[in-house]
Amino acid sequence: MTSAEEQLRLWLDNATDATVQTELQHLAHNGTAEQIEDAFYGYLSFGTAGLRGIMGAGTHRMNVYTVARATQGLANYLNEHFDSPSVAIARDCRHNGQAFVETTARVLAANRIRTYLYPDIAPTPALSFATRDLLCSAGICITASHNAAPYNGYKVYGSDGCQITSQAVDEISAAIQNVDVFTGIKYMSFQEAVEQGLSSYIKDDTIDRYLNAIYDVCPRLQASEQSQPLHVVYTPLHGTGLKCVARMFEKLHIDKVTYVEKQDVPDGDFPTCPSPNPESKEALALGIETCKRVKADLLIATDPDADRCGIAVADGASYTLLSGNEVGVLLLDFLAACAQREQGDISHKVAVSTIVSTAMIDALAQHYGFSVKRVLTGFKYIGDVIADLEQKNRTRDFLLGFEESYGYLNGTYVRDKDAIDATMLICQMARHYKAKGMSLAAAMNHLYETYGYYFNKTVSFNFPGIEGIQKMSSLMDGLRNNPPARFGSAAVEQHIDYRNKIDGLPAANVIELRLSDQGKIIFRPSGTEPKVKAYLFVRASSKNAALDSITSLEQAVQQHVQPYFTD
Repeated sequence: MTSAEEQLRLWLDNATDATVQTELQHLAHNGTAEQIEDAFYGYLSFGTAGLRGIMGAGTHRMNVYTVARATQGLANYLNEHFDSPSVAIARDCRHNGQAFVETTARVLAANRIRTYLYPDIAPTPALSFATRDLLCSAGICITASHNAAPYNGYKVYGSDGCQITSQAVDEISAAIQNVDVFTGIKYMSFQEAVEQGLSSYIKDDTIDRYLNAIYDVCPRLQASEQSQPLHVVYTPLHGTGLKCVARMFEKLHIDKVTYVEKQDVPDGDFPTCPSPNPESKEALALGIETCKRVKADLLIATDPDADRCGIAVADGASYTLLSGNEVGVLLLDFLAACAQREQGDISHKVAVSTIVSTAMIDALAQHYGFSVKRVLTGFKYIGDVIADLEQKNRTRDFLLGFEESYGYLNGTYVRDKDAIDATMLICQMARHYKAKGMSLAAAMNHLYETYGYYFNKTVSFNFPGIEGIQKMSSLMDGLRNNPPARFGSAAVEQHIDYRNKIDGLPAANVIELRLSDQGKIIFRPSGTEPKVKAYLFVRASSKNAALDSITSLEQAVQQHVQPYFTD
C-alpha cells in the first residue's frame, strides 16, 4: 500500500465533513492511482502567499481540513507572539469561501483569538486596510486571486497589513507541520464564537474609511482636466470589485459608467472568463465588445479579489490592451508630472517596482529626478519599502509602487496592490490626457517615442504534477550551474543568481541573464503555481525593431526550455 493510499484510508476513516467524505469515496472507488497520488502526495506548502491550490479532498488540496490545520498553526504562532491576538478575515467569490472563513474563525476562537469578519465578499486590499484599521495582529483573505475556478487560497497578512515576512512564514510553516490534521486542531462552533464575542462582523464604516483613504491620495487635476467628460466600461470579472469601484466612480464624478452585465454578478464558476485574469484578452473580450457598442473611452477590469487591474483603451476605431508595464509607466509619468507641477523639485520622491518590471521607469526617473527602488517579485516587498519610509516620516515621498503583473498603489493606507486605487488613478490620468486631446494609447506611444521602445513579455512554462516539480528544479539548476552562452543572436554577458542576495535583496530562486544587445531574461518559479516564468526585456529605437527582438528572444527561450518537457 502506498503512502498516498494510506493517507486516503486515514481520511476516509476520520473526515466527517460531508463534502470531503463524498469526494474521498469517489477517489477510493473511481480514482486512478495517479489521481490519488496527486491528492495525497504531501500537504500544500505554506509560503509568502500562504496556501493556494485546487479545491478538493486530500492533503494537497484546499478543503476545510487543510484550512483548519493551517489556522491552528497560525493560532499557535500568534499566541506565542501576541498577548491578546486578533485577526481580520475576508473572502472573495470563490466556492467554499464562506466555509473556509467560518472554519478559520472557529479554530481561532477555540484558541481564544478574536476575529473580525467581513459579512460579504470584499477586496483583498480592503482586508489589508481592516487589519491596520482594527489594529489586528494578522489578517487572512480566502482567495486565489486571478487563478481559475478550481482554485482557492489562504493569504496571510501581518499586523502592518503587508503579506507576512519570510521569517514569519518559516515560523508559521513549522508550527503547521506540527499539527495533526485530525487530532491536533481545536474547534469551537461558529455560533458559540459569535455568542462569546470572539467572532464579530466588520461594520460598514471600515469600508467607508478605506475608500476615503484612497480618495485622499487622488491626484488633483487642473479644472480644465477635471471637467473632462469620461465614459468608462467596468467589469469586476464576477468578483469583489463592483461595490467599491462604483462608489469610487461616484467620488470622482465620472460622467458615464457602463457595467458589463454578464460579469457584474459574483460567481465562483467565472462562466464568461475561465481565467478571470485582467491580463487575459479572453477575460476582457465581453468588456471590449461593450466598449465598441457604447463607444467608451476605456475599459477597466479588476480581478476576482480586486487587487489587480487591467485596461483596454480607445485607439481609433478599436481598443488596445495595455500591459501591466505600460500602465505602470503611464501612471508613474502622470504622477511625477503632477508632483512636479505642485512641488517643483521631486528628487525626494521614491518609486518602487520589482526586478522583473520594465526598465523604462529608469528613463523616467532620470528625466524627473525621482529615485527608483527595485525589490523582489511580490507586493509585500513594495510594502516593506513603504514601511521603511513610514519609519523615517517620509510617507509623502512615496510616489508609486507597481508590479508588471497589473498591481499598483500610490498611497500608504494599505500594504498591498489595490485595484480600487488603480481605477481612481487611471480615470484621473485619462482625464488629464483627454484635456490634451490624447487617448491613453496615444500617450503611451508618445512615451515610447520620447524614451525608446522598451518591450517586455512574460512566457510561462507549466510543470504539473510530481514530475513537474522535479523538471522545474532541473531547469533552474541548469540555468544556475550551466547557463547557456547565448540566446539567439545575443551572447550572455552577465549571469546573476539572486540566491546570492544581490543588491541587498533577500535570497531568491531567480536567475537573470543579461545579453549583449541590452536585452535580458529573468527566470523565476511561481510562488503559487507549478510554473516557471521567463521575463523578457528588449530595447530598440523603433517599434518594429523592438517587436522583432522580443519575438526572436522568445523563440530562443522556448528552444532552451523545451528539452525539459521531454523524457
